[in-house]
Amino acid sequence: MSIEDDIAFFERVPTLRLLGRTALRILAIGAESRYVHDGEVLFHAGDAADGGYVVQDGSFDVQSESGRFEEIVAGPGTLLGELALLADTVRPAKATAREPSTVIRISRSLFLKMLEGYPEAAVKLREQIVMRSEEAIGGIQNVRAMLGVSDIADDN
Repeated sequence: MSIEDDIAFFERVPTLRLLGRTALRILAIGAESRYVHDGEVLFHAGDAADGGYVVQDGSFDVQSESGRFEEIVAGPGTLLGELALLADTVRPAKATAREPSTVIRISRSLFLKMLEGYPEAAVKLREQIVMRSEEAIGGIQNVRAMLGVSDIADDN
């Protein structure tokens, strides 16, 4: 694939799309493509995570080894390891290729350098993270209300 094809592909990935075409060009130039055989493990739960993977072709079973969440199937356009693009973390799940697959690996160092060079992309990403965090907090508050659990602030 050409750089332009990779940029167009990244534009279809929700988290990456908001960064803008010029920032995506940097990622497309610096990212690395990797072929993964059917049944091959891309990463294990507990592995150090130093970047993310975008599924380009094929699909992966993503399963928590602790059983904390249901197995999901990640297909083309799925970003695996989104948090690892920004922070030092470990993989919360194992990803195994369901079929011959291709991923594009974006290292954390490349992603952070891109954000340094494109502060407008960093602002858009920050806004997205804030919005998703607020949605998650709202969901938690709704569950707490359904269960009749009061907020700490309500106890004062």
